[in-house]
Amino acid sequence: MCDTAVVVERGRVLFAKNSDRDPNEAQLLDWEPRRAHPAGATLRCTWVEIPQARETHAVLLSRPFWMWGAEIGANEHGVVIGNEAVFTRQPYAKAGLTGMDLLRLALERAATAEAAVAVIAELLESVGQGGGCGHEHRGFTYHNSYLVADPGGAFVLETAGRRWAAERVLGARTISNALTLEPLAREESDRLRGFAASARRRRRCTQVHAEQARDASDLMDLLRDHDGQRPAYSWLNGALRAPCAHAGGLVVNTQTTASWVSELAPGCVQHWATATAAPCTSLFKPVAVGEPLALGPAPADRDDGASLWWRHERLHRRVLRDPRLCRELLAEIHAVESRWLCEPPAPADAFAEADAFLEDWTKRAAAPCRDRRPVWARRYWRERNRRAGLAETSA
Repeated sequence: MCDTAVVVERGRVLFAKNSDRDPNEAQLLDWEPRRAHPAGATLRCTWVEIPQARETHAVLLSRPFWMWGAEIGANEHGVVIGNEAVFTRQPYAKAGLTGMDLLRLALERAATAEAAVAVIAELLESVGQGGGCGHEHRGFTYHNSYLVADPGGAFVLETAGRRWAAERVLGARTISNALTLEPLAREESDRLRGFAASARRRRRCTQVHAEQARDASDLMDLLRDHDGQRPAYSWLNGALRAPCAHAGGLVVNTQTTASWVSELAPGCVQHWATATAAPCTSLFKPVAVGEPLALGPAPADRDDGASLWWRHERLHRRVLRDPRLCRELLAEIHAVESRWLCEPPAPADAFAEADAFLEDWTKRAAAPCRDRRPVWARRYWRERNRRAGLAETSA
């Protein structure tokens, strides 16, 4: 499950997204340069092969480690896209372009938000969407909706099978795992699965925050929102009642595994990414499409001791057991980000400072503490820690 928000103002667009996936499904930042391709070339996406474009734009992607496509991304022209799973009455194809494939293809092939909507719509009609999208349960599939933005504006794009609808955004707009555009929403929504995902509840929450947002810091706070002082766990879907999602339910489980905020203005584009899970325990760091960074080995689904994503997991999974520790960590995160937002450092410098911050806090959080989450949530996380080789983090 996911949440995406955009705020369109005169001369500026703000964008934010949480990517919610399986807890051990590491997500990495992937820089891809502009490329020229020979006539007749083909492209292998996650599950299907399609004709390649003659030229593809430079992109920065936040993508699950095993996918070709991406959950969030930007290109060299200032186009930014976030996608959402949506559940519909249309049949789910066993093969096709995943929603994440469509997102990456649009970034690689379109120089404006409007052109990106057209790219997705054309591929949806000509190739179709489909194929497994889950990590733990590879057969899990869904349809997709998108917020597509550039410095000049933004669009909502929603799909059901090969059907689609789009609308230009005016002011603040959010999407959260449920169709909203009529008549598509009325005709195609699977309301039971949307309810299990708390889609409409989360969208009400994000919409209020987006309407009040004035800057990137406000959108970072939106993505960190627990709808309370700390995550509230439900037996049905864990802590999925608010944008900062934490797994630990008996039926539905999803964890925020990456977060992104963008400030888009003509001639001035600034992106902020966590490159780690759980924005409530993560620093948003400045990143740029044209400035690749060496962030260690690419993570997978087991602790490797070296990649940024898994080094952060050692802190994240300890801190969430103790709300007091989480509040202390977030206060120090806010202090660092406030300084960075006033005068953004070079990406390499920010990541170096963030590494030192992470190392310090991992040591501070190492002491044993009582896990205050419900018993079913503790049981769920003990099993994910075991699978990831992180069993020692359990209380």
